[in-house]
Amino acid sequence: MAGMRFASLGSGSAGNATLVEAGATRLLLDCGFSLKETEARLARLGLHPEALSGIVVTHEHDDHARGAFKLAARYQLPVWLTHGTLTMSARYLPTQSVTLHEVDAHTPFHVGDMQVLPFPVPHDAREPAQFVFSDGARKLGVLTDVGSLTPHIVQMLNACDALLLECNHDLELLRTGPYAQSLKKRVGGWLGHLDNQTSAKLLAQLDCSKLKHVVAAHLSEKNNTPILAKQALSAALRCEMDWIGIAAQTEGLDWRML
Repeated sequence: MAGMRFASLGSGSAGNATLVEAGATRLLLDCGFSLKETEARLARLGLHPEALSGIVVTHEHDDHARGAFKLAARYQLPVWLTHGTLTMSARYLPTQSVTLHEVDAHTPFHVGDMQVLPFPVPHDAREPAQFVFSDGARKLGVLTDVGSLTPHIVQMLNACDALLLECNHDLELLRTGPYAQSLKKRVGGWLGHLDNQTSAKLLAQLDCSKLKHVVAAHLSEKNNTPILAKQALSAALRCEMDWIGIAAQTEGLDWRML
């Protein structure tokens, strides 16, 4: 298929996986679901795992890496990840051989028809990275699991055609919510997760002239709501709330064309 598109199998603390397709290349970004669940969610989007070109892993936390290596072993899929992520993912590695490619978080690489541009982010993992995917003409920027913004993040996400942005929590809901104080500090800290307003501030700093899609991702079920995330991002873009998409935990996000 010509062109570029993306979808979400699901996004949130119970599991994350994003599909990115450019030309004949299909990559799965993270896989925080069981093998059976991943197969079912791929089928919902019209794909079988054998149609994948490989898996890219952002970091070693369970909700992102739990199922990646089992899926890779079952369907002979290569995996790309940083050295730090690989080091911390040893507990997931199956007995079957998996083709692993270590990447530098500052060095782009190609997989088939797709260019993948990693960039380091502040998060409480060993060597976390987020990614921009491009077919040479269009760009999808993905930013989740990041506690604070950096100039490099802004630079990498400028002039994208689509953005999948973390809106993990609403500051007030996190403050008054059910989490233990230590967990509130971790989630809201500079190595934690982005809140709605910080994601909105990021949007306000970016060149958004090419944007066709903005999707809020990794929403906390206890410390956020889709409406609050949409309100924050739409205010930054001065667009209708309904123009902002949501990558939900259960439903994911259907295919979006760039």
